[in-house]
Amino acid sequence: MSDPSVEASHADPSGERVVLGKISGVFGVQGWLKVYSYTSPRDNIVGYSPWLLCRDGGETTHAVLAGRAQGDGVVARLAGITDRDAAALLVGAEIVVERATLGPPAEKAAPGEYFWVDLQGMEVRGIDGRRFGVVDHLFETGANDVMVVVGEARHLIPFVYRSVVLEVDGAQRRITVDWMPDF
Repeated sequence: MSDPSVEASHADPSGERVVLGKISGVFGVQGWLKVYSYTSPRDNIVGYSPWLLCRDGGETTHAVLAGRAQGDGVVARLAGITDRDAAALLVGAEIVVERATLGPPAEKAAPGEYFWVDLQGMEVRGIDGRRFGVVDHLFETGANDVMVVVGEARHLIPFVYRSVVLEVDGAQRRITVDWMPDF
């Protein structure tokens, strides 16, 4: 899967924008920002530009000039932010990008390459046509990603493409799985 932790829970209801992280602090005196990233790997966030920084009902747009992993976080330099004082005004802002910035949506993606945000809300059915429910969210386990499917019951279904997940039909918003309903 592509950039798995661009999670469904971080999408706006219209699906046009996705929250990728937030500004968590300042770094140094030249306007660098500490970033808490929802992407995986965490420094992928600097590859998506421009950022819409949303805070207190306001929004500003900044191109990402540079960024890198720093310790267990990420630091970034944005256009127009040249000193610590300007950077401090952005602390707490959500980092939002237009959905189109991420790449092709599920209906146009290469088989097996999906953003979590695109899978959220898709109906999940077994190979026998049985409806499991809809994808509520996904999480990583280390071995594979897991879909949390909510319907009459809650199912944890591993996202193992071509083994468990047989088809993702982005146009129909449906995922077909080979999975036992009672598991």
